[in-house]
Amino acid sequence: MVEECCEIVVTGGDAEWLSGYIRILVEERLAACGHQLAAIRSVYRWEGAVHDEPEARVALHTRRSLVPEVVARTAELHPYDVPCVVAIPLVGGNPDYLRWVVQETREPES
Repeated sequence: MVEECCEIVVTGGDAEWLSGYIRILVEERLAACGHQLAAIRSVYRWEGAVHDEPEARVALHTRRSLVPEVVARTAELHPYDVPCVVAIPLVGGNPDYLRWVVQETREPES
């Protein structure tokens, strides 16, 4: 079951926007859940300048096979030109929880 699941990290500049985004992905069954941190600090280089900005972050739990669809849906919804969307494979976990993640997400579209 662990091989089927991953965590997808997405950041955004607005915590309220991110909350709505999480709800959409859960409603569309692209993610079983999202754990949001409302306040993080992001330091990054963009268009030749170093930025230091407040952001929000979510960890989405989903199937690894849904990563391309989450990336595509994020590109449609996200206000950033290049949103942070990274998938992290899971190497272990509560088998009951991982089964729940799979049950609460849909099969990928082919």
